[in-house]
Order: sequence, then C-alpha cells, then structure tokens
Amino acid sequence: MRVLPHLSALLAFLVLLQTAESATRAQAATTRTAAISDAVSQVKVQVDKAFLDSRTRLKTSTSSENPTSRQLAEYLKHAKGRTRTAIRTGQVWEDSLKRLRQKESLTNVTVPSLDLTSLSSEVGCDAPALAVKCDFNSPYRTISGDCNNRRSPALGAANRALARWLPAEYEDGLSLPFGWTPEKTRNGFPVPLARKVSNEIANYRDEKGVLDQNRSLFFMQWGQIVDHDLGFAPDTELGSSEFSKAQCDEYCIQGGNCFPIMFPPNDPKVRTQGKCMPFFRAGFVCPTPPYQSLAREQINALTPFLDASLVYGTEPSLASRLRNLSSPLGLLAVNQEFSDHGLPYLPFVNKKPSPCEFINATAQVPCFLAGDSRASEQTLLATSHTLFLREHNRLARELKRLNPQWDGEKLYQEARKILGAFMQIITFRDYLPIVLGDEMQKWIPPYQSYNESVDPRLSNVFTFAFRFGHLEVPSTVSRLDENYQPWGPEPELALHTLFFNTWRIVKDGGLDPLVRGLLAKKAKLVKQNKMMTGELRNKLFQPTHKIHGFDLAAINIQRGRDHGQPGYNSWRRFCGLSRPQTLEEMTAVLKNKGLAKKLLDLYRSPDNIDIWIGATAEPLVKRGRVGPLLACLLGKQFQQIRDGDRFWWENPGVFTKRQQDSLRKMSFSRLVCDNTHITKVPLNVFQPNSYPQDFVDCSAIEKLDLSPWVSVKN
Repeated sequence: MRVLPHLSALLAFLVLLQTAESATRAQAATTRTAAISDAVSQVKVQVDKAFLDSRTRLKTSTSSENPTSRQLAEYLKHAKGRTRTAIRTGQVWEDSLKRLRQKESLTNVTVPSLDLTSLSSEVGCDAPALAVKCDFNSPYRTISGDCNNRRSPALGAANRALARWLPAEYEDGLSLPFGWTPEKTRNGFPVPLARKVSNEIANYRDEKGVLDQNRSLFFMQWGQIVDHDLGFAPDTELGSSEFSKAQCDEYCIQGGNCFPIMFPPNDPKVRTQGKCMPFFRAGFVCPTPPYQSLAREQINALTPFLDASLVYGTEPSLASRLRNLSSPLGLLAVNQEFSDHGLPYLPFVNKKPSPCEFINATAQVPCFLAGDSRASEQTLLATSHTLFLREHNRLARELKRLNPQWDGEKLYQEARKILGAFMQIITFRDYLPIVLGDEMQKWIPPYQSYNESVDPRLSNVFTFAFRFGHLEVPSTVSRLDENYQPWGPEPELALHTLFFNTWRIVKDGGLDPLVRGLLAKKAKLVKQNKMMTGELRNKLFQPTHKIHGFDLAAINIQRGRDHGQPGYNSWRRFCGLSRPQTLEEMTAVLKNKGLAKKLLDLYRSPDNIDIWIGATAEPLVKRGRVGPLLACLLGKQFQQIRDGDRFWWENPGVFTKRQQDSLRKMSFSRLVCDNTHITKVPLNVFQPNSYPQDFVDCSAIEKLDLSPWVSVKN
C-alpha cells in the first residue's frame, strides 16, 4: 500500500513541473512579443522620419530653379497614396527583421526573428484591405484592379508584389543586390560595373543607318504607352539608413536603399559628374504567408490589366480628381488655362511649382496631371495621354447623345470600358504581331476564353524584358506640317530637350505637328552594334545644358540587380532555350563573335550576364523586333494578361456580339482623325509612311459605330 503515496507525490511533482514549464513558455512568449514590439517601434520612428524627410526634400527640390537630374527623376518615381503606405510597411518589415536578427547574433539569445506571423502582425503587413468593395455583378472594372478574379479578389490589384517566375537571387539571399559588396563574387566571378557594361556594349556614336525602315516612331511610342499601363515600381526611401538622398547623390555613399552607379575610372562623366550617378532602390512590399521566401519583392503600383489605367489612375482618390464631376456627361477634367485651337489639353498638376516649369523659365508651363504620374516624362508620351483624354470625352458625349437617360457615372464607365478595349485591340491585333514576328502564334495563340486559374500579375522579369523598347528610341523627334513637311523654325528636336517639356505642346505648336511626326517618321532599329542612342545613354533627364544626364542602359542593368533578377542563362533555361557556356556557344546564340567576346570579357560567365543586356543583345526573330528569349518572356506575359482578365473585351458577356463587331473596326488612325485637326492619316500607323502615297483622307477611315450601345434601360 506504500506505493500510493509515492504515486501521488510523483503526480503532484509532474503537475508542478508542467505548471512551471507553462509559466516559462508564457514568459518566453511575452519576452518574444516585447522584443518584436520594441524592434518594430524603433524602426517605425526611423522609417517615418525618412519618408517625411523625402516629402520635404521633394517640395524643396521642385522649388529650385535648377533641379538636378536626380531631382527630376525623383519627381517621376515618388510614391503616393496607397503605394506609399505599402512601400513604407515593406520597409518597416525588412528593417525590423534585420534588427531582430542582428540582436540575436550579438546577444547569442534566441529572439523571435523567425516568429514571422507575430512580426507581420506587429508591422501591419496583414493582407491589405481591398481598395473597394467587390460587386461581382458589376459590368465594370474597379479602378484598383481588385475584384477581377472572383476566387481571389486581390489577384491583379494595384500595390501588390510583382510575380516571380524564378526565385529571386540576392547577394545575401534576402535583399542585397549582386555588386553591393565589392569582394563578393557571383558564380565565382566579380560583377562588372553597370556603367562599364553600358559603355562597352550599348554605346555607339554614329547615328547613320540606325533607323528602322519598317517601323514608325509610333511603334516605339505605343510600347511606352503599354508599359505605363501595366507596371510601375516607384523608388523607396532610405529607410533606417543614416544617409540622406542628398548625401547619396553628392558623395556616392552606398547604404540603405542607396545603390549608386559608379563610373569606371576612364569614364568621361567622371570629369563632369564626379564618381557616380545616384540610384535609389525600387519600392517593395511585405512578404506573404507562408513565408517560403523572405527575399525582397518589388511593388507594382498599377494593375497588370490592359485597362487604360494610365488615363484613369489606379487609386479611387486620383480617379475622382481626374474627372469633371460638375458635369453630368461623365467627362474627364481638362485644362482650364489653354486649349489646342479649341481642343483640350490635360489639366496641370495643382502643386506648384512643378519641375516642367523650369525647363523654360519664360513659358513656365507646369507638368500635366494624368492617371499615371509619368505623363510628362517626355513630350511624345504627353501627346499620347492628351489623345486618350480627348477620346474619352468624345466617347462620353456621343454615348450621351445616343442615351440621354444615362447619368454621368454610367457615361464615364462605358467610355472607360471602350477605351480599355481599344488598348487591348491595338496591342494584340496590331502591335504584338510585329514585335514577336513569326513567334507570335507560338507564344500567344488565338483567344479561347477567360481562365480564372491564370495568374495575370506582371512578372518581375517582364519589367526588364519590355525595356527592349529603350533601344527603339531615336536621337531626334520631328514636327511636321499639314503636308508632312518640316514644321516651324525648329522642326527637329534633340530627344533630351523633350524631357519634362510640356511648354513645347502648350505654347509651341500644339499636338498636331508632333502626332504627324509619330506617324511619318521612323523608330530606331534594335542593332547589336548600335544599341542605345547617346540621348538616353548620357543625357537622360538632362532637359537643359545646365543639368548632367543619366544613363538609361546602366540604370536598366543596376535595376535588374536591385530586383534580384536571375542571370541570362537561368532565363534561357526557363524558356527551353540552350544555355551557352563557352565563347563558341555564345557566338552561336548571338551570331556575333565580337559581341560574345565583349560580354564574356566583362562577365566571365554567361550565367552572370544581366538579363536586360543579354536578352536585348540577341539577334531578332524573323519579322520581329526582339530575340528568342524576349519573345518567350513577352509572349508568356501577354498571354497571361489576356487570359487571366475577366473583363477582356472578347470574353463573352463583357460586350455584346454587336458591340464586339464594332470594336474590331477601331484603329489609331481613326482616333487621330477624331481628336486632332489632322485630316490625312496612314492606314497602318506602325509602319513608316511617306506622304502623300501612304496617306488617305479621314473620310476613308471607318468610324466607331456606337449604335450597339443604345439602351432603352437606365
């Protein structure tokens, strides 16, 4: 019977032990929670200060009479609204994680650096709320891209991470780009300076023979329109770094999100610009559960759908600001100070002064306000934005004439829906076939139907693949008169003088001379020995001689590293293409031994070649304007954009059969006829056209028949 007291004592001891362990666990949990809370609180203070300093600095720089190229670029790349909030939260997450891991390594005490759910909650990374409430019965897209996919309403929404088709590759596996630490190698070899690659591969001086005999300048411009409709990753702030952007700019100090593009010692820019071009890393967002990867993921501030968001915006607040809400006609707001011989211009930004005013101190014309903040980046882009504004208002007025009972909201949404279809039709029917050439059918087969399982998100790599268009930009832009002859005393303008140059439109000739130049002049041909014009490679955002310009090729290379892009051969394998390893194999792929040798001298291994320079260096596919790798990456992306869009114009139920038949007859030539004073246009706007043989009267261009939109219902 003595066993029973011993058993009772043992049970009592076990209960006490369990209670003590529970208390210890509870205390540890409390300690972990406190450590997370403390780290996040400290980081938030620093990040908030960085974001506030940035906003103050931007206001100061736009008040300067001599803004620098960096300040002009910052104006374009500055995050606003929900985008800014998402980027700020991503910065707090990353800095908090680093702080916790650092504390763990210093104290040798396990802190909750891997309690990612708690950290995410404390930071505020929980799935961001939809920008709007979903009404799946609505016939219209949301402005924000939410609610397109019924099963996953946030899929395709603005301000989410770009998709990864291959895992990110960072120097530290988390966020540091290759090239960050000088002594560290990639696949056993040092990473060449981005500017050195630009100088040796993308550089050329002689502009003779560079124009594309089969593509108009508008071919180049449409590519930028599509790009600005699909993706935008604004710069982030410097986070908890001790360095301000001014220090990053002036002293080339690398730290935080400052990743300057260093000049090689013999670079001519060293004499005029110092040691570097400033470069700030792209905005990024919190990782999402189940946290399989904590690698930095860049934001897409836009929707990935071809929805004309560059006209209407992707945030409800901006969309509202862009409308003329005092009118019952569903119109977009227009400029109240100037008009183009009776036709409207885009409204001006209301924050003054704006950088565009300093390009011509006498004219003092501000930047334009549009659905995309980059509308005033260069004059031809602003011209295109203006045409879309006019077309929306033309459609809305015509729909009102046919449907007097429709209110302003209905008119706005129907006109927006038609303009979105226009973007889709021109891109897939007219543009992509001459980009992809004989590869079109392979990568983008005819439309079958909407597929809810297709992920329409923009891939991270696409944001580099689509930059092939930078090689199609010529060094000058022409303005032409009604007979398509040189217009005015300055008919040909150097490209760099058109950055932020809104006054050339408003006070120096209006839209028509520029539109004629787009239709009749040629794009630059993508050539292996003449890649990027010096206007972009040395004078980007150098609108006046007082400002030192940037190098767009070097920026593209540095940005790829910033985004953790895998190397050239990883993407070749992804697309089912060969992976060259030797000079002979590289020569076979590029069909150019000299170029292959230059690339291998720089990178030592084809595996290390940056995706943008490697992909654009490939010879063009037959009847196309990109190489095999770009054909794959672009084709795959555009098919997903189309098939994963519930509001795609061909998806049954989006438009009626009669409406679809009308939409098929849309053309850019007709849009020009309807929204300018131009009366002679080409039938094919993407091929260079000679006047008068390639031009017809506007009366010969079929109009969009809106009669299928007549409704007897409200």
